Amino acid sequence: MPNKIFIYLVLLFSAVSCISEKEDSTSVKYLRWVDDIPFDATLDDKDFIICRGEERAMQYFNNSKGLEYEGEKTAIIKAFEESYDFSTVVKENGLIRIRFLVNCEGKTGRFRLISMDERYNEKQFDKSITNQLLKITKRLKGWKPKVFENETSDYYQYLIFKINQGKIIEILP
Repeated sequence: MPNKIFIYLVLLFSAVSCISEKEDSTSVKYLRWVDDIPFDATLDDKDFIICRGEERAMQYFNNSKGLEYEGEKTAIIKAFEESYDFSTVVKENGLIRIRFLVNCEGKTGRFRLISMDERYNEKQFDKSITNQLLKITKRLKGWKPKVFENETSDYYQYLIFKINQGKIIEILP
């Protein structure tokens, strides 16, 4: 009887090992975290350098300091108030998120934009809105490098714009 149990366990272990090998040998490459931004030669500036490597980029909240921008959020809001011209835009409503990387020097790159309506359904905003938001976001130059464990780090940052009738009514975070 003990031999039968031993043989059963060996066969079971072998079967599980085969399944694991099959799963590991797939050619699908998964991102480390949801919303990581891999380099795309068709979209991204090849000169934007990530200082510590893709696998070490943090999220903006990882060092518990939240948004780190020279002049704080007030300076970001002011930049959009001064540059965003809602009189020329299509009067649309919803949310637009621009996500990007800030490197250890405070420089930005790899911008990605998604947008949705008020019910969080995917939506394409008119370019008169998204082009302005992207252009202004790319011009923001006050991002501070994150310091984690006494070392500057690359990190992911985002801005979400609540749009009502083409006007920015709130910027998050």
